[in-house]
Amino acid sequence: MLQTILYGLGLVLIIEGLAYALAPSFLKNLMARMMAEPVETMRIAGFAALVLGTGLVVLSQVFPT
Repeated sequence: MLQTILYGLGLVLIIEGLAYALAPSFLKNLMARMMAEPVETMRIAGFAALVLGTGLVVLSQVFPT
């Protein structure tokens, strides 16, 4: 279980690191646009990401390779 959590955390950090390494100016602009978004819009987007991520984790357990 711990191995899976560390593996997932490592993958998230790799993807985040790639985004900042390859497109830092794009991410700065994206963050500036996010600051202008209403809080409710960001809350809905966060909830959608949470549901999608949970669904993917459940699917990965239902259909193991």
